[in-house]
Amino acid sequence: MKKITTVFEGLLIIEPQIFLDERGFFYESWNAELFSKLLPGVNFVQDNHSLSKHGTIRGMHYQLKKPQGKLVRVTRGNVLDVVIDLRINSKTLGETFQIELSDKNKKMLWIPEGFAHGFQTLSEEAEFQYKTTDYYAPSDQYCIKWNDEYLNINWANQENLYLSKKDSSGIDYFEAPKFEF
Repeated sequence: MKKITTVFEGLLIIEPQIFLDERGFFYESWNAELFSKLLPGVNFVQDNHSLSKHGTIRGMHYQLKKPQGKLVRVTRGNVLDVVIDLRINSKTLGETFQIELSDKNKKMLWIPEGFAHGFQTLSEEAEFQYKTTDYYAPSDQYCIKWNDEYLNINWANQENLYLSKKDSSGIDYFEAPKFEF
């Protein structure tokens, strides 16, 4: 595994070692011993898997009292993955980070606690899988507007979008509670 740092403290791109031959490919997407060295002290408690059609935007979600670190990847298709730094003491507070994740590049993104997260499906369909460090807590879930004017997220396409009711009625960035750790 190759760990690539970003300008956002703790936010990492992880590239697995991929073994290719005439049959296809093989790689370890999870190895507890290896990840304990890459992400010391991180314990995952839940795996999630979604299927989304082209144009779907899911996010920008986070939990405040039960924050979740997330290890995200795409196993079919491709997405534009986006995070917002919501850590009050961070030098990148209020800034966004984007990366394309796909079944071709097999990159993973480690999103530590303190970020809002979302993605947009770029392919006809995309399967998105992620591990979390805490359980889903619906009563603790917040959603920042996907099209917040201050954040000005550069989504790939803003026509023919599919959003849930929750995602289409998110709150403004400045109204969103922030993390104080």
